[in-house]
Amino acid sequence: MIAGAVVFLVAVFFIKNGIPFLRNKNIEAINQKSSLVGNATVADLINKDTDGDEIPDWEESLWGTDPNTKETTPGVPDKTMIEKLKTDPANNYGGGDDGKNNTENLTETDKFSRELFSTLVTLNENGAVDQETVDKISNSLAESIQNSPQRKVYALSDIKVVPDGSVAAVKKYADASSAIYTKYPIQGNVLDILQRFVVDENNVDASVLSELDPIIKQTRARLAAMLTIQVPEPFSLLYVDLLNTSEKLAENLEDIRLYDTDAIVALGGITQYEQNVTAFQETLGKLVDAINQKLNN
Repeated sequence: MIAGAVVFLVAVFFIKNGIPFLRNKNIEAINQKSSLVGNATVADLINKDTDGDEIPDWEESLWGTDPNTKETTPGVPDKTMIEKLKTDPANNYGGGDDGKNNTENLTETDKFSRELFSTLVTLNENGAVDQETVDKISNSLAESIQNSPQRKVYALSDIKVVPDGSVAAVKKYADASSAIYTKYPIQGNVLDILQRFVVDENNVDASVLSELDPIIKQTRARLAAMLTIQVPEPFSLLYVDLLNTSEKLAENLEDIRLYDTDAIVALGGITQYEQNVTAFQETLGKLVDAINQKLNN
C-alpha cells in the first residue's frame, strides 16, 4: 500500500474529509472511465445546492457556512460571506464570523480542499468537467501531496567536531555511538502500523497511529543524544548526514501523527516514509563502513 499508492492516498483524503463524489468508490473505480457515482454524475454532485443560495454544498462546507440555510449568520447571506473571504483570504468571514478581521490558520488540508474544488467548479462552469478531466486533476493534486519540508536542518556547527582522526579517537566515537543505539534502540514496526491504519479501500483506522508515539519519543531521545558526543573530523560530514536523515524520519512520523487534524500533511508523510527509511539506512551504512575501514586498517 505504502509505496507508489499516491492515487489511493488521495482517496483516503476524500474519505477523511467526507467529499461525496469519491467517498464510496473503491480504488479501481477511481481509474474507470465512467463519470457516474451511484446515480449521480460528478457534475451533479459538484452543483448540489441544498439551500438554493447559488453556493454549492461542498463549497459551503469548505468556507464554514451551513449548506442547509442561506444565512449561517442571521442577516448576512452566506454568498456575501464567501465572496468576501475569496477576495480577501486574510479575513475569516466563514462559519458564523461576525465580520471582524481575523487571520485564518489554514491547514494544508484546508488549502488542498479549496484548491481542488475551486479548480473543479471553474471547469464545471466552463462545461469542461468529464471523467478524463477529473482523472487529470486527481493525478495533478496527488503529486502535490508531499512530505513537509524538513523543519530542522543540521550543519557542522551543530555537532562537536574534534580534529583527531586517530584510531583511538575513532574507537571512542564508535563506542559512544553504539552506546546511544543501545540505550535508544530503533523500535516498533512503522510499516505494520501504517498497513493496519488502512482498513480497506474505503476506510482507515486512525486510532492505530497512537502506536507511533513511543517510536517518535525514542527517535527524538536518540537524536538529542547524538548531538552530545565528539565526532572525529574525518567522519563529521557523514555524521551530519545521519543527523539529517534521522531528523527527517522523526518529522515524517510526527507528520503522519497529524492525520486527525491535517490529513494532507499526514498523507504526505506516509508517501515519503519508505524513501526516508532508505535514505537513513544508506547514510548509516556509509558511516559504519567508514568507521570499520579506519579501525581495521
